[in-house]
Amino acid sequence: MSMENYEIPRHVAIILDGNGRWAKKRMMPRTYGHAQGSKTVEKICEDAYKMGIEYLTVYAFSTENWKRPKEEIDTLMGLLRDYMKDCIKTSKKNNMRVRIIGDIAKLDVDLQESIKRLEEASKDNTGLKFQVALNYGGRDELLRAAKKLAKDYAAGMTASELDAIGEEEFGNYLDTAGIPSPELLIRTSGEVRLSNYMLWQLAYAELYFTDVLWPDFNKKELQKAIEYYNKRDRRFGGV
Repeated sequence: MSMENYEIPRHVAIILDGNGRWAKKRMMPRTYGHAQGSKTVEKICEDAYKMGIEYLTVYAFSTENWKRPKEEIDTLMGLLRDYMKDCIKTSKKNNMRVRIIGDIAKLDVDLQESIKRLEEASKDNTGLKFQVALNYGGRDELLRAAKKLAKDYAAGMTASELDAIGEEEFGNYLDTAGIPSPELLIRTSGEVRLSNYMLWQLAYAELYFTDVLWPDFNKKELQKAIEYYNKRDRRFGGV
């Protein structure tokens, strides 16, 4: 499928769902599905950039994921550690800038340090802008943003300055400050909900849901999502 005549969304957000079910279908542990899912992420990054997508944001670990079985959490954290290390080489090779969104202060210290090294190493890269949501929840992000704003007010922000804060200014308190809002959200595995993902940023995004499990998601499936996006009549304000 050629994308030549399609409008390519500047920013695509993805909820990576279905790793566990993919593994279960193959009589394998859920952890095996997560490992395969991480490989899919790397491939989709390449495909997205070649298609002309500038920003790609994936939901890797939510604030609710801490409720999962300890073995699964430990495996996910191990995969994240490996990915952060490998991603320094990958980002350099592919000229990809990587940024982590979410409350990383609650992650283990070594993982926090790996994240900082990765962001520093890739900050000047000019290719795909790749955001990974770790220990992320949309409501948690909004709460943290409100607290930052409250601290600024307590530190001397005037009432008139507070009144002057609009959507753009408030957006600068979010984890995604400086990143345009997604035009397209993709969720795999047949689930039809946002699951507390980028609640502020997805206000006007097109939502695309597919039954394909994340490890099976590929370039062809990404093209289908963009084809769907192009069929939508994107009107704002009732115009």
